Amino acid sequence: MPQIPEKIHELTVGQLSARSGAAVSALHFYESKGLISSRRTSGNQRRYSRDALRRVAFVRAAQRVGIPLATIREALAELPEERTPTREDWARLSQAWRAELDARIQQLGRLRDHLTDCIGCGCLSLDTCVLSNPDDRFGERLSGSRLLPETCRQEPKRRTG
Repeated sequence: MPQIPEKIHELTVGQLSARSGAAVSALHFYESKGLISSRRTSGNQRRYSRDALRRVAFVRAAQRVGIPLATIREALAELPEERTPTREDWARLSQAWRAELDARIQQLGRLRDHLTDCIGCGCLSLDTCVLSNPDDRFGERLSGSRLLPETCRQEPKRRTG
């Protein structure tokens, strides 16, 4: 991993990419979503402050556990500008995500336990299918398979002649 001298206070997008392990396109995407920020040089090149390294690490760690980017942005917005997230920040912010993660883990466990039941149905839209119709949500409103697009459910036109 390339080392950045301490006297350098700003990073190019290439340096940030090399140090963080995030692709340049991912860094541009993060910036467009307000997760990190840069300034522009007179030549219109991006320059990131060193705290962007920790912010990118924070974003990537949160993404790995399935936290949506909007939620990550809200968490980072609670931090003062130009300050890297600390261990305490991560502990405080990630604590709020525990309930959501626990619920997802339970849902994935249920899906795993019922996966073999669905393999046999083929259509993944039966009233008992836990993958595409958990708790028969569609059965409360409609009967039959309603997961296919409307155009696919129409009967084929008969030829006359």
